[in-house]
Amino acid sequence: MPENRATAAPTVTPLPQYTKADQEEILGSGEDPFGVASTGLTWLPKDQHFGIRHDGRLVAHAGLLRLPIAIGDTETEVVGVGGVAVAPGMQGQGLARLVVTATLEHARTMGPRHALLFCRPPLVPLYQRLGWHPLDEDVYVEQPEDRLVLMPLRTMVTPLHDGARWPSGSVRLLSLPM
Repeated sequence: MPENRATAAPTVTPLPQYTKADQEEILGSGEDPFGVASTGLTWLPKDQHFGIRHDGRLVAHAGLLRLPIAIGDTETEVVGVGGVAVAPGMQGQGLARLVVTATLEHARTMGPRHALLFCRPPLVPLYQRLGWHPLDEDVYVEQPEDRLVLMPLRTMVTPLHDGARWPSGSVRLLSLPM
């Protein structure tokens, strides 16, 4: 009779770094793995990274970066979430939920009241299931050479603390997007 071994549940761990090779381990070496090259935007790298390994291979990632933002006349900070990726052969197994949830748990320790991300429209339902809310306001982001551009991707936010409410007003990320 074959041995019945239980598979360990995937766990999210902090990554000391996240390189192009790590990204390729998850998504392959395509030209535009996140489908955002057409935006023409320059992006900031994240400074904290979380991942899931399966059989020794990195199969999921999410990164964080604390960013300055202006909402109406108020300047504050958000935790930017980006670089969310799940290996194509591992999608549909709850890994995005697992890595984003663990990443947000860490984000709650960073101070800002909200997390913010940018995503392609087909991913909006996924993030809504994870508790994110689309912003109805236009969002402007800085780009090189002091350019300010309208973010062409969907902007979504989620509170990091009980009672945190996103303020009303125009939104400007006071940096490159993450």
